[in-house]
Amino acid sequence: MQDSAKLDAPDLLGWWIRQPNRRRRPRKRRPITPHPLGIRFAFYGRMSTREFQDQLSSARWQRDFAEDVIDGRGVIVAEFFDVGHSRQLPWPRRPQAARLLAALADPDRGFDAVVIGEFERAFYGNQFRDLAPLFKLYGVELWLPELNGPVDASNDLHLSLLALLGVHSKREVQRSRFRAKAAMRAQVIEQGRHLGGRPPYGYRLVAAGPHPNRAHAKWGRVAHRLEPDPATAPHVQWMFAQRLTGRSVAGVARDLNDRHVPCPSSVDPGRNRHRSGAGWTLRTVASILANPRYTGRQVWNRQHTDRGPLDAADDLLGQSEVRRWNLMQQWVISRDLAHPPLVSEHDFVAAQQTNALPAPADGSSGRYLLTGLIRCQECGRILDSHWVNSHAAYRCRHGFRSAVPAGTTRPRIVYIHEAKAIRQLAEHLGMPHTDPHAVVDALLEHDALVSCAIGGALGIHSIPTPTPTYRPQAIPHQRRTAETPPNAIADTRGR
Repeated sequence: MQDSAKLDAPDLLGWWIRQPNRRRRPRKRRPITPHPLGIRFAFYGRMSTREFQDQLSSARWQRDFAEDVIDGRGVIVAEFFDVGHSRQLPWPRRPQAARLLAALADPDRGFDAVVIGEFERAFYGNQFRDLAPLFKLYGVELWLPELNGPVDASNDLHLSLLALLGVHSKREVQRSRFRAKAAMRAQVIEQGRHLGGRPPYGYRLVAAGPHPNRAHAKWGRVAHRLEPDPATAPHVQWMFAQRLTGRSVAGVARDLNDRHVPCPSSVDPGRNRHRSGAGWTLRTVASILANPRYTGRQVWNRQHTDRGPLDAADDLLGQSEVRRWNLMQQWVISRDLAHPPLVSEHDFVAAQQTNALPAPADGSSGRYLLTGLIRCQECGRILDSHWVNSHAAYRCRHGFRSAVPAGTTRPRIVYIHEAKAIRQLAEHLGMPHTDPHAVVDALLEHDALVSCAIGGALGIHSIPTPTPTYRPQAIPHQRRTAETPPNAIADTRGR
C-alpha cells in the first residue's frame, strides 16, 4: 500500500531515480595487492633535447615534484623517462611512453598508478583527453602535481583544468616558435648571421669573432660565417659558367662524374650520412645552381615543415612532418653580403633563366600529343617526352640517368619522333595522318596500348575491358541524382 501511495506522488520520476538500482552494479576493478609502503607508482618524465639539457638535473627535479605529490601515500617503483623527444610527439611515438602504455595492459605490471612531475612534460594539446580512456580501461590512476593527487575523470573541474593546461602547453610551444622565427628573421636581414646547418658545397665554416650575444661571448662561444673552400669552390664556379653557356644540367652532372669530381656527400660524409656519396645526380647539380647563397647573401626560410595526421582514424599516432619548399617571395635575404660570393647576382639570375632546350621556330611552347600513350617494348616503361631539333619526340632510357655515362652493357635507347609515330598509328588505324588530334582521339576511344621497339617500330594492342564491380554509392540525405531522359543524350550527341 505504501508503494502504491508513492506511485501516486506528483514527482514520480524523481522518486524513482533516488531508488537504489539493484540490477546494475558498478563493475569491480581488479583487486590491488596492498603494498607495505602504500600505492606503487610508475614515474614518467621527459626532456626535449639531448645537447642543450642535462638529463641528470632534469630528471631529478621532475622526480622531486612527483615524490612531493605522493609523499606519505605511496612509493615510486618504476621509471620511464624520454630524452630528446618533443612534447608534440604522441605517446606511442615516444620510446619510454610507448613502453609505459604497453605495460598498462600487463596484469603483472608491478605498479598501480602513474605519477608525473609536470603536466607539460607529458602532455600537449588534446593528448590527455585521448589517453584518459586507456588509463581508465586498465584501472590505472594518473597523479599530477597540478591537482595534488589523482585525476578524477568524473569531476568536471578536473577535466576543465586539464583541458586548459593542454591549451597552455600548446600555446607555449607556438609562442616560442613564433619568437624564435621572428628573431632569426631579424638576424638574417640585419646581421647576415649564419643560423646553423650544413655549409653549402663550395663553402666551409670559419670563426667570425665573438658571439653577438654578450652572455654567450663570455662563455667563449664564437659566431661562424661561410668562407670559400679551396678544394670545392672552383667546381661551383665551373657549374655556373657551364650553365650560362646553355649546357644542360644532365650534361654538367655527367661531366663531373667523368672527371671524378667528389660530390657533396663524399666530400663531407659526416654531415651527409643519409646519402650514398656514389656520384653526382641531376638533383644535386640543380640544387646547387638554384641556391642563392652562392651570391654572398645569407638566405633563410627556403623550406618549411608541413604537419598532417598520420592516420585520420587514430589520433594517438600523432602527425607526420614533411619538408616543403617555400615560394621565393617568402625567402628571407640579408641586406648586405654576408660571405664571399662564388657567383655574381647578375650571373646567378641569368643561370635561373637559362634553358638548354631551343625554343620552337614559330615561337610557340612545346606540346606533346602522345604523352603517356606509348610504352617501351623492351622494359615496359612509358616513353619520356623529349624536345629535340624544334620537334616533339619520345624516348626510353630504360631507367638509366643522363648524369651517368653510358656503359657497354647499357641497352639502346628507344626513340621515335612524334610526326613519325602519328604516321604509323594512322596507318594502323586506317586514318589520314593529316589530323594528329583525330589519331590521338581514336587511340583514347579504343583504349589502345601502343608499344615502341628499338628502331621506332610501333604496335597497337587492345586493352581488355575490366569487369565492372558493384560499388554502392553514398547518396546525400534527402537528395537524389536526377535521371537524364534517353532522348536528351541523343540530342546532346547530335550537337
